[in-house]
Amino acid sequence: QVQLQESGPGLVKPLQTLSLTCTASDDSITNSYYSWSWIRQPPGKGLEWMGVITADGATYYNPTLKSRTSISRDTSKNQISLQMNSLKPEDTGVYYCNAIGPGKSETSVNVYWGQGTQVTVSS
Repeated sequence: QVQLQESGPGLVKPLQTLSLTCTASDDSITNSYYSWSWIRQPPGKGLEWMGVITADGATYYNPTLKSRTSISRDTSKNQISLQMNSLKPEDTGVYYCNAIGPGKSETSVNVYWGQGTQVTVSS
């Protein structure tokens, strides 16, 4: 079972840049047909999709976050990274990485989630 682990600073000041990393336990999904997303959940609210990097390296972002967000990957380290600049207190929440790829059959998919990492934006 592949495991994903998010890491990064728990506390960030307003207007600073957030950098998070998601590391997979092995390269079986970072070097194959998997798309990776970052998803966050503000306190008391639902999940918000932030963006995705596809298997071929294309990136797509939530339009409301696009101007402040960047997703990249380093397959040599089995890592996906998120950078978000000009942080605001409303960016506080739990940040998750997610990987989706083909399953064993044509009609199945594999979905992996990290456990999430708390990010608090406060001075």
